[in-house]
Amino acid sequence: MAHAKTEGLTVNTDGSVTYPAGGEKSEDGRTPPGGSVSGLTDDTASAVGRQAANFDPNPNRRLAQDCADLIASALKDASEADEKWAPKLRALKADDDLTVSADDWADTSSDTKGVSEAAREYLDSLPKPPKNGSPAENAAWWKGLSAEEQAAWVSMHPGTVGGLDGLPSAVRDEANRIVFDTTRGTMQMELNSIPAPPANKWTYIVAGGYPSKVYTDEWIQWNSAYGDRYEHLKRSLRGMEAIQNRFDATGKNGLPEAYLLGFSAEKDGRAIVANGNPDTADHTAVYVPGTESDLASVSGNIDRMVNVWRKASDEADGGSVSTITWLGYDAPDHVVKDAPFEHYAYDGAPAFRSFMDGLDASRAGDVPSHTTVIAHSYGTTLVGAAAETGHLNADDVILAGSPGVKVSSADELDVPRGHVWNAEADGDMVPDIGRWGHGGDGFIIPSDREFGANQMAVDSEGHSDYWKEDKQILENQALIVVGKGDDVPLNGPPSS
Repeated sequence: MAHAKTEGLTVNTDGSVTYPAGGEKSEDGRTPPGGSVSGLTDDTASAVGRQAANFDPNPNRRLAQDCADLIASALKDASEADEKWAPKLRALKADDDLTVSADDWADTSSDTKGVSEAAREYLDSLPKPPKNGSPAENAAWWKGLSAEEQAAWVSMHPGTVGGLDGLPSAVRDEANRIVFDTTRGTMQMELNSIPAPPANKWTYIVAGGYPSKVYTDEWIQWNSAYGDRYEHLKRSLRGMEAIQNRFDATGKNGLPEAYLLGFSAEKDGRAIVANGNPDTADHTAVYVPGTESDLASVSGNIDRMVNVWRKASDEADGGSVSTITWLGYDAPDHVVKDAPFEHYAYDGAPAFRSFMDGLDASRAGDVPSHTTVIAHSYGTTLVGAAAETGHLNADDVILAGSPGVKVSSADELDVPRGHVWNAEADGDMVPDIGRWGHGGDGFIIPSDREFGANQMAVDSEGHSDYWKEDKQILENQALIVVGKGDDVPLNGPPSS
C-alpha cells in the first residue's frame, strides 16, 4: 500500500479507492480525470473490471482497481474465516478506520482482518507452539488445541502454522494459501506501481572510430531505481503463477488435490507442493531438486512430480499416491560458481529431515506410508548430507544425475540394503563433474559400481530428462515409489 500512496490513491471507509487525474493529455489539452472504483471478488466481474481499467487513458485507474480488489478479497476472506472463530472473536469490533498498510498484506499476523487489540489479547492467551519443537511436539501441540483455538491460529498466524512440520497437511495447506494469496497480491500491486522499463535499452556510441553498444541513459536511470526489485517481483510472480496453475489443475485428467505444505517468496523463495494428501497416501515420494532451483523455476519441478504421480498411480494396484516437490532449501544458483560448495547441502539437511519426520507425525492412522526420496543433481548431495548427519526416514532413495552424496557407500544412506537406486543418462556430464571435478584420482559417486546402488537402465539423455512422460526411466521410478522395485530393469546385477 505504500506504493499506492505514492500514486496518490485514497482508501475510503467503504473499501473503495479514489485515484487522481493522470495520463497523457487529450487533443484538447485535458488530463484524463480521476475517479473512484470499488473492489470486485467475482472472477468474471474482476476480469471485466481490470479490462476496463486497462482501456482507461488514466493509468491510475488500474492501480486503484487492483488495490480495491485486494481490499474486497480480504474482507471476503475475513467474513468466511469469521464463521470459524470462537464467539469471543466474532463479537469483537472491527477497526473503524479500515486502514490498509503494506504490513497488512505482507504480515499475516497484523490487523489484516480488522481485529482489534482485544483479539490480540485473546490470541496471546492461547497455547503457543513449542519453541524449536520437533515435528512430534508440534503435532502434540496442535492436537491439544480446541477447534476454535486451531481456527484462531490459522486465521491470525498462518505463516507460523504453515511452517510447522508435523501438522496435518490440510491445515498447512489452508494456512500457506493465506500467505500465498496475500504475498501474491502485495507483489503484484508493487509491480504494477513500478514504471515499465524504457523501450530503448541499448544505443550506440562511436569510440576510437568504432561503434560500441551501450545502455541508454534512460535505462541506466530506471535500472538503478527499480531494476533489481522489478526482476525479483517478476520472477517470484512467475513462480506463484505456476503454483496457482497447479491448484487450478486439480480434478483435470484425474489429478488429485494439491497441498501447499510450505511457501515463501523471500530471496530465492521456497515452495513445497504435494499432489494428493501424504497424510493418507499408501505411497509417498518426496522430490528434492538441484542447482538453479528456485521459486521462479518451480514449474518444471512441479511438473516432474505430476508425471511421477500419474505413472505411480497406474502401478499402485488401487493404492493411493502422493508425490511432493520439496523446494525447502537454498539451492546453488550456478553450477560452476556455487555447486562445488557443500554448505548448501548441509545447511538444507536439517529442514529436509524435519519435513520427512513431519510426514510421520501428521500421518492419519496407524499404517505407515511407503516413502521414497527422489533427488536430482545437487539435490542428491543434500539427501546424502541429511543421511550422513541424521535419520532420513525413508524406505527407498532414487538418485538421478548425482555429482556425489557426501558418503561413499549406499549402505550409509539410511535405507534398507538394496533400496538405493541410481540413474545416469547418456550425455549427463554432472556425475563426471562430481567424480573428477576436484582433481586427484576421483571420488566415488552413486554411478560407480563400488558405491553399491542399483544401477537402473536409463533411456533418457542429458541431465534433465529423467522425468519425461514417454521414458522408461519414469516408469522405473514409479515402480519403486509403489514398492515394486524388483520389476525395475537394471544395468548389471543388483547390488548385494
